[in-house]
Amino acid sequence: MAKLPRLAEHPRSVLPGSEKSPVVSISTDGAPAAKPASSSAKVTVSVIVKRKQPLKTKKLGKERFTRAEFGKLHAADPDSVKLVKQFAKEFNLKVEADPKQVARRTVQLTGTNADMQKAFGVQLMQTVINGQKYRVREGSITLPAGLIGSVTAVLGLDNRPQAVPHFRIRKAIAAATPGAGGIQPHAGSAGVSYTPVQVAQAYGFPSGASGTGQTIGIIELGGGYRTADITAYFKSIGQTPPSVTAVSVDGGKNAPSNANSADGEVMLDIEVAAAVAPGAKIVVYFTPNTDKGFIDAITTAVHDTTNKPSVISISWGGPESSWTTQSMNALDAACQTAAALGVTITVASGDNGSTDGVSDGANHADFPASSPHVLACGGTMLDATGSTINSEVVWNEQASGEGATGGGVSNVFPLPSWQSSAKVPAPTVSGGGRGVPDVSGDADPNTGYIIRVDGQTSVIGGTSAVAPLWAGLIAVANQMSGKSAGFINPAIYAAKAASSFNDITSGNNGGFTAGPGWDACTGLGSPNAPALIKLLGGVSTTPVTPTKPPKKPKPPKKPKPPKKPKPKAPKK
Repeated sequence: MAKLPRLAEHPRSVLPGSEKSPVVSISTDGAPAAKPASSSAKVTVSVIVKRKQPLKTKKLGKERFTRAEFGKLHAADPDSVKLVKQFAKEFNLKVEADPKQVARRTVQLTGTNADMQKAFGVQLMQTVINGQKYRVREGSITLPAGLIGSVTAVLGLDNRPQAVPHFRIRKAIAAATPGAGGIQPHAGSAGVSYTPVQVAQAYGFPSGASGTGQTIGIIELGGGYRTADITAYFKSIGQTPPSVTAVSVDGGKNAPSNANSADGEVMLDIEVAAAVAPGAKIVVYFTPNTDKGFIDAITTAVHDTTNKPSVISISWGGPESSWTTQSMNALDAACQTAAALGVTITVASGDNGSTDGVSDGANHADFPASSPHVLACGGTMLDATGSTINSEVVWNEQASGEGATGGGVSNVFPLPSWQSSAKVPAPTVSGGGRGVPDVSGDADPNTGYIIRVDGQTSVIGGTSAVAPLWAGLIAVANQMSGKSAGFINPAIYAAKAASSFNDITSGNNGGFTAGPGWDACTGLGSPNAPALIKLLGGVSTTPVTPTKPPKKPKPPKKPKPPKKPKPKAPKK
């Protein structure tokens, strides 16, 4: 490569999709709501660069790559990495060491706020949101023209919260009490509750499969877990506690506090996934609640060759309108990579009905559930006895303030080819069309899951419960088939897949109504596990552990020739 001209001398261009909306800040001490950020404070950003070659996304789910093949074709473009490193040197930014830099297509740069402002053409401000101080920016990022096309996103200049957890704690419930066989479902003042194992039984999860040999990755943007709670919970349901490992991303930590915090999300995710796939290992990737942290956690999990998750569960998100285009494209690209490598990603579709909590009254899809490269998981109200489903309808408790399943049509991502026959409603903008969710499961807090959080037993629902439920099911399917299911969306939308679901035809989430086939409330429906596992290449009966072939018998030893008797000396 020829010697590069100084990037600092290039004219500036806007990084496409980097426009950031103004923040609403409130000062609680009478000081100005926003002020310039400290010029000497340090910040680290993630610069995402283009691939060597674009992925053929229409082939995802049908073709996959080994890691070596992927690295050769679709990892970071080396010239783009060189340009970013030259840019960093010219603007006094430090390139952080990262052995997965090329695979993740992410170059992390650290510098002062003053240097970052010069490098990226932004003004960084300090403001207060809900009593907490944050570093924010408005408007667009600009780069030297020579970087446009090589750099696809710059994340981390703004560290305001990006997403919310999608779990709901039941408001009124009788105390959950352990019975002879562990915690039992019980009628409370507001409904019925189940252990995750009982929900799995209702959906036909095979009792003989456990997800042994699989690793379920869980992305968390806050909260934490206590090992003592995990041990006590699994003892109460008669299971061996799972192997749970915490991985720090961008300084995120396992930081449990109290039952009213994001700990509820973390414990719900771990306890549901591990209970329905009791043989699987659980790896929790803790990261800050920023667009940078969210995306870095996904790329870290996808490229984690130590823990090797075959399925990743995400229970955090926010309306598409709350994301920058560059952030959505970067996160979707990470999910494309997962699909190409055979890693399934399950994502909660939101808990605020068709509006996704946006006050404009319009319908909004939740992201990252609206990414066309994840399995978006909606919510139902389940009434089941053992393995019999008595009724199942759309989760909608908005009248009592207890939420409703998210679902709708993306205004960002177009209709995928595999969803073209699903009769997805038309988007409100020409560029959209992807329908959400794909699948569903029990989520109503009034038919919720008995969960232990920080020493307390609660009943929790939300689509946050459905993402780990499906992650556990995928892990079980992977064990039974002997291979990872990977990106399953094309397979489950095929006509032959209809029997793999319990079709939900009653209820609504505000703007959309359930009906036969796919709908924007519960997708294709809740799982009929035996049929679904068979569809994904496994078997619908209890797997048989293969036995080792008998050892070949050793050939018989050749008989030794008889010893010749020694001649006796003659007697004198």
